[in-house]
Amino acid sequence: MKKIILTLLPGFCLATASAQQGWQHKDLSADSLFGVSTAKTYELLKGKKSKTVLVAVIDSGIDSTHTDLKAVLWQNPREKRNGRDDDKNGYADDTYGWSFLGSAKGNVQYDNSELTRLVREGQQQFPDLNNLPADTNGLALYKTRRQLWQTRMVKAKQQLRGITYARQVIDSILHTIGKPEPTREDILAIQTNTMEQSSLKSMLLARSREYPSISAFLSKEIYGALEHSKAEVNYTLNPDYDPRGIVGDNITDLTETRYGTADAMGPGASHGTHVAGIIGAVRNNGVGLDGVADNVRIMSIRAVPDGDERDKDVANAIRYAVDNGARVINMSFGKHFSPHKPLVDEAVKYAMKKDVLLVHAAGNDALDLDIEENYPNRVYADGSGQAAAWLEVGASGPRLGESLPARFSNYGHHTVDVFAPGVGIWSSVPGSKYDNMDGTSMAAPVVAGIAALIRSYYPAFSALEVKEIIMESVVKYNGPVLSRKNGLQKIAFSELSISGGVVNAARAIELAAARAAKQ
Repeated sequence: MKKIILTLLPGFCLATASAQQGWQHKDLSADSLFGVSTAKTYELLKGKKSKTVLVAVIDSGIDSTHTDLKAVLWQNPREKRNGRDDDKNGYADDTYGWSFLGSAKGNVQYDNSELTRLVREGQQQFPDLNNLPADTNGLALYKTRRQLWQTRMVKAKQQLRGITYARQVIDSILHTIGKPEPTREDILAIQTNTMEQSSLKSMLLARSREYPSISAFLSKEIYGALEHSKAEVNYTLNPDYDPRGIVGDNITDLTETRYGTADAMGPGASHGTHVAGIIGAVRNNGVGLDGVADNVRIMSIRAVPDGDERDKDVANAIRYAVDNGARVINMSFGKHFSPHKPLVDEAVKYAMKKDVLLVHAAGNDALDLDIEENYPNRVYADGSGQAAAWLEVGASGPRLGESLPARFSNYGHHTVDVFAPGVGIWSSVPGSKYDNMDGTSMAAPVVAGIAALIRSYYPAFSALEVKEIIMESVVKYNGPVLSRKNGLQKIAFSELSISGGVVNAARAIELAAARAAKQ
């Protein structure tokens, strides 16, 4: 699931505030921002030859017309848009990638959470709970899942009511002012009668400093949060909603691979487009942003809806990426249940066999992954070991100190490999536009970009060696930070991941150069 980061305020939700544009490229020593030192990296790489590296982005789709991306998007050289499978790979017209979320009937944008799908299966298996023995096989597990689903639905409806009320109050305030674009002075002059009105007035004043206009703030934070909450109730958690018929596959046939559509953009491509820009938006073109990597092609594989991705689609997406030449795969998605994990594991093993590096976002629930489950992950369900060339990425903020780990980021001293910039990241969105987003979804592509850089300038290194270089070159920090481990408390940042630090492109390139010189 592509999880939107929301902050709980009294009675309603808002997105987090933005940071300085492009801070992920900054240098801690030179700029006092804990970026990955991209400028220094390219100073080190001056005059060096590079090889184009293909990075697959398994996500919600990528805008293939974006000004800052269209020059770096992968195009299948063996395929034409003629309705035929020219390259005989089983996917007709896959010129820019593939979507496992559509067919000639259309595209899936919204889908259920995996929990909702499991509850729906339980409803079909146990239609009459009152007349079943308590020891009926699977009944206890279904009841546990149903209770969890009910709790989440109650919370989602409360959230929807809260943000709906917040919008009504804000609309009332703006109506009283009588201007489409009120100034700070207009807002200050408003007399409030309730605590909620006072809170929202304060919020409007605070946000007015961060956005070019009040309407821009409302569009992103209020109206965006409202649409997200509606989708949670109407689609994500609604067991009566099942869009899979659009795809037209047999969802119970886990061996099926040849389904989907060549529309690798699809609806709702903001998340994937944002991720793609972080990795490889055209550098030094005076437009938008610069990606981390300068000699990449980005392959769009659409397998992540607004809701939880399905294991079958993820497995097929990984195999498609590997079979079509990807050297790095970015996976900025995750979920709490994986009913067909062995299927995904087999695809991961296939990627390992083919020397492909997998970069995965750790998730945005502020959970300790040493204890809690998050899928997909590197540990094979059959007990055969772990995926070696796998990087699990947490999100960090721009400032050294207590707030270095993003408040939402999952962590794990034995499960999360590294942290990377993931707060207020400015990148591409559909329509040749740009926006800030927060999440480990933004941190993972920073790491994928660094991995692509190493594989581009030092192509002799294996996927595992690239992982080792990235982990060994982090900027370590042992100072205390705020963590939700065992409740909100201070803990050494080094305890939140295996490496104990934040990735740094310049240090990684220096280490790669040193290792290459010894080979």
